[in-house]
This record gives sequence, C-alpha cells and structure tokens, in this order.
Amino acid sequence: MDTHTPAPKTAPEDTSGYPFLGRLFHQLDQPGRPNQIFRGLAGLCVLLFGLDFTYDKYGHFAVEYLPGVYGVFGLVMFTVMIFVAKAVRSLLKRPEGYYGDKSVDTEDYPADQLEKVNHNGA
Repeated sequence: MDTHTPAPKTAPEDTSGYPFLGRLFHQLDQPGRPNQIFRGLAGLCVLLFGLDFTYDKYGHFAVEYLPGVYGVFGLVMFTVMIFVAKAVRSLLKRPEGYYGDKSVDTEDYPADQLEKVNHNGA
C-alpha cells in the first residue's frame, strides 16, 4: 500500500503580464515538466534512429552505411569532449587567491555610492 500523499495543488499563477520568454520559462518550471521534456527528447531520438533505416545511404567509408552510426558517433564525441574539458580545466585552474589584492572581489564599495533598489514593487 502506497502511503505517499501528493502535494496539494496550488492555483495557477497569472502570467498574462509576463513577457513571452517569462511565460515560456514559467511553463517549463511546472512539476513533472522536466520528465515530459526528457521523454519527448528520448522519443524523438528513437524516431530519428528508426528513420535512419528508411533511406539509402551513400557514404565514403563502409562504417557510414551502418544505421545509427552518426548518432552513436555524436554521443561518443560528446562524451570525449566532456572528459577533455575536465582535463584542460585541471591544467588551467588557478588557486583561489591567485589574483590577490588585484581581484575585483577585494574592493570595498563606499556605502554612500551604493544604490539600494526594492524589487518587490513596494
């Protein structure tokens, strides 16, 4: 028996005053939406893989005639790029105090020159 109780549903927020991109991002932020997007993308990948069987291929190399070879190649190359980026990061990474007193983070801003803005509309 499942004892999980779903979270109470709240009234939908009025997004009529939002710009287009704000309304779009608000829709993407709804509960369960990331799972829907993932399933949609996975379905699209399966559909495109299936369509790869429906046409004649004319390649320069024998491997290009295999179905789905470009999708597998893209996945492998993307994974290789991630590992290469991690290796390059370890070579280029600087210690936290590398810039010392020349760092922008160490500047003290005068309190009389700081503009305080209330973004709540009050």
